[in-house]
Amino acid sequence: MTKHLHFRTALCTLIVCTGLGAVHGSPHKPAQRNPELRKNTEERPGERQFFGPLAATGAAPTGGHYSTIRPLWLRQESDGELDAAGQKIPTSVEHSFLYPLFSYKRSANGTVDWSLFKLVNFSGESRTRVGDDASLSFELWPVYASKQTGTPETSYRAVFPIAGQIKSRFGYDSLQWVLFPLSFRSEKAGRVTHSALWPIFKKRSGEGHTGFSVWPLYGVAQKEGAYRNRYFLWPLIYDSVRYGAATSASTGAAPHPAHHSLGVLPFYAREVRPGSISESYLWPFFGYTRQDAPLAPYQETRYLWPLFVQGQGSEHRLNRWAPFYSHSVRRGIDKRWFLWPLLRHETWREQDLIRTKDQVLFFLYSSERQRSAAQPDLPAAHKTHLWPLLSTWNNGAGRAQTQLLSPLAVFFPNNEKVQLLYNPLFALYRHDQQTPDEVRHEVLWRLVTWRRSGKTRELRILGPTLGLRKNAAGEWRPFLFDFSRKSRTLDATTETPAAQPPRAANPEPSPR
Repeated sequence: MTKHLHFRTALCTLIVCTGLGAVHGSPHKPAQRNPELRKNTEERPGERQFFGPLAATGAAPTGGHYSTIRPLWLRQESDGELDAAGQKIPTSVEHSFLYPLFSYKRSANGTVDWSLFKLVNFSGESRTRVGDDASLSFELWPVYASKQTGTPETSYRAVFPIAGQIKSRFGYDSLQWVLFPLSFRSEKAGRVTHSALWPIFKKRSGEGHTGFSVWPLYGVAQKEGAYRNRYFLWPLIYDSVRYGAATSASTGAAPHPAHHSLGVLPFYAREVRPGSISESYLWPFFGYTRQDAPLAPYQETRYLWPLFVQGQGSEHRLNRWAPFYSHSVRRGIDKRWFLWPLLRHETWREQDLIRTKDQVLFFLYSSERQRSAAQPDLPAAHKTHLWPLLSTWNNGAGRAQTQLLSPLAVFFPNNEKVQLLYNPLFALYRHDQQTPDEVRHEVLWRLVTWRRSGKTRELRILGPTLGLRKNAAGEWRPFLFDFSRKSRTLDATTETPAAQPPRAANPEPSPR
């Protein structure tokens, strides 16, 4: 069944359930995630809407095709390849219902995945593709987990807290339990830890590891030539040593500590590693750090951490008088706070871009600008959120967009499902500029639209019901019930225009 038939079926269901009549269909492009900074633009068809923003179909910003009945259902097809008959077969088809409540995904290789709020999860491969070794997994967190691959080494079942085993999860090779926390066993890189009444009684063994603990009274764990950790009345008293690569077996000398941490909290804490020493008194409030070769030189004094801290070095500088003012430079990131957490200003370089970000109370106001490091006089790209009123962006090459209201974009800048399902529902007003000569304004979900393309102008009220159109000769003419394709040429918008290349050329950056 083609994607168009899927959408028509869902659309008919909406009509029957709501009893609504079709008002008009016209393209609509979802809001962009970040400023567009690309060397090569790629044109994609825009979105076609029905019943205002409630039903739509179009090309996704990241590729592929989607159909949606907002906010209930979203169907996404990824870009596929042509089969022998010349039909495009998508590599995967995913359905989302009341996202993030339920999702269902089928891949071209036969794999099926579905999830109920990420708590009930299923994943299964086609047995016709891989025979009896097809992998099936099912999870009902935190009660049940199962994975069957056809081989005992990678298969498991577990019922928590009664009994079971899971493999290659949570950073461990194996986790086993019987009536947890009465009996628990973990294994990682040959290190095995047996626990009784976890986390009170523990014993470590395997691959040269030894140790035991009665938490929180006392514990010791060690491996000759690698590490030794001890604690008393955890976390108040601790002594931790990590040894360097040179051991007594390879050099004939005793192992040399590469990292030593000692603490008697809250009175004193000390950490030593090659080229660095850090000590704290009345931890963590007062102390200092001295760093030298082989590390980058750096000196820091903590007068009342984390409020009053001063640091100076070749690669790192810190001047903090919180909450009034703070300025730090670290790994090329220049960051300032004024009346924390009220105002934040941050500047850094990423490849050939200079990026600047300003924030007020983290998300109430957020603005990011990007300009070329090689040609700083060129127009900058920018993206701004004034929560929850508006979001706006401009790629610096003539492509711009503004939406009013916009309560979700600042929290989910890279979530395509939120962009497709929910953002258009809040679009009381939208401004979409493909090029400086192609501009569209939409009010109340396209109840009223104004478009400009070159010398032509067009005003629409209630979609194609009523409007005025100005042609290239400057003549204004009214129209009624105009459903012609010619009148909608401006609606076939593209994601990024090919009229001129972006001035600041760089792949779309990840948000900070």
